[in-house]
Amino acid sequence: MLQPTPGSQQELAAFAALQAQLPSLYERVSHDPRAEHLVVVVPSLSMDPRELSKISGAHHYEERLLFFLMLLRRPRTQVLFLTSSAISPTVVDYYLHLLSGVPTSHARKRLMLMDCSDSSNNPLSGKILSRPRMLRNIQRIIGRFTTAHMVCFNSSALERTLSVALNIPLYANDPSLLDLGTKSGCRETFREAGVQFPDGFERLHSSDEIAEALATLKGRYPDMRRAVVKLNEGFSGEGNALFYFDGISSSSASDLQNQIRDRLPELKFEAKFESWEPFAAKYADMGGIVEMFVEGENKRSPSCQCRVNAIGGAQAISTHDQVLGGPSGQVFLGCTFPADDAYRLDIQAAGLRVAEVLASKGVLGRFATDFVSVPTKDGGWEHHAIEVNLRKGGTTHPFLTLRFLTDGNYDMMSGDFYAQNAKPKYYYASDTLQSDHYKGLSPDDLIDIAVYHDLHFHANTERGVVFHLMGALSEFGKLGVVCIGDNPQQAQFLYKRTRSVLDEEVGIAG
Repeated sequence: MLQPTPGSQQELAAFAALQAQLPSLYERVSHDPRAEHLVVVVPSLSMDPRELSKISGAHHYEERLLFFLMLLRRPRTQVLFLTSSAISPTVVDYYLHLLSGVPTSHARKRLMLMDCSDSSNNPLSGKILSRPRMLRNIQRIIGRFTTAHMVCFNSSALERTLSVALNIPLYANDPSLLDLGTKSGCRETFREAGVQFPDGFERLHSSDEIAEALATLKGRYPDMRRAVVKLNEGFSGEGNALFYFDGISSSSASDLQNQIRDRLPELKFEAKFESWEPFAAKYADMGGIVEMFVEGENKRSPSCQCRVNAIGGAQAISTHDQVLGGPSGQVFLGCTFPADDAYRLDIQAAGLRVAEVLASKGVLGRFATDFVSVPTKDGGWEHHAIEVNLRKGGTTHPFLTLRFLTDGNYDMMSGDFYAQNAKPKYYYASDTLQSDHYKGLSPDDLIDIAVYHDLHFHANTERGVVFHLMGALSEFGKLGVVCIGDNPQQAQFLYKRTRSVLDEEVGIAG
């Protein structure tokens, strides 16, 4: 069948018709766990390749969505998991072993894997669309099922085209709403939701506009030491840069702006190998913002995860405290669940207000609102909304891993998560357990080490370490972990012990 031209009115109409099927599909699948259904997982990182190049082993981040294999606990659900490169059979076995109450052989029969044999930084969805034979094979598989839908890491025009090509709905945000997830779009959403966010300017493109925005902020706040310049489509904080006002003073606004413009090449970038000229080119291309850098002692970076379901309902589903690094603490390294009980319900309330605004605009699926929080003199906290990650992010897979493994539920009244035995559960998660000394370790080596040192997750106690990004270990020395415990201290201890064990195994002195 001839496919409509990407981005054409015919494709948009076909996509809208497919998306209209989601409410009835959602009702059927959510109310009947034994219904026959196919989930097509396309974990494509459909982002600017220039930004993805800053992430070591970026294509292995597709493996973060392997938690969807937990859907195989439903006896009539089948999963088709697509990747850029083949996933090690050891990694697949590892995830299937985590399924409680389902024989591994039964789950394996309902799992189909397909890869493009292409580890480039080009988005997976584009790779699939450029392979007609692979596309036809996927279409034949889908044709065997009465109901199917597609899930992805983030939705872009590529996922819309793939959805139409496969003739199945996409449980994700409509790509026409992507602007809501840019740094500029986020600020406008925060304004509409009535949540506090840093003073600044959005919809900027040129160095002159950056200089003018910085000069205006300095005029409003003479004591301001620094401000942040962000690319609209930066990823994990890697698209951020700091401007320092040290040594800049002027009696006129025009002179102040000129001094700032001359100093823009001295921006302090969060990404290791970023520099002014390529940054300015990307800024002119995708746009960006300038805003105050939130100062304060003992700052925290909490996040509220929300979901708009297929029938349009906005729900708060978790809170986290983010673990940040980089030169000025803006790069996402990991998270702890739940957020501090001193403010988690405040964060949840603010995040839900943002979610309700996004739901009113037609947003669908999971997303997170990130904050910077600073203590106040009266012992409370002041929260500044920073951005909305309109996609599955670094806090998505740890929480869903916990939920799938324990069959538990998130309690909105307390902000805690309770397993089936009514005990609260906590975790410490990271995508960046990394060392050059870990290079050369295979997934088999990792599992051998975990079993020998009793680090792995135990279904009977519902404690232990769940690994991900295992495919990045040998080449990049990089690994992800979700350390699940009965209290925050136990979860953090498991993380520290995992790092200590790995260091010991590769000969790093303590």
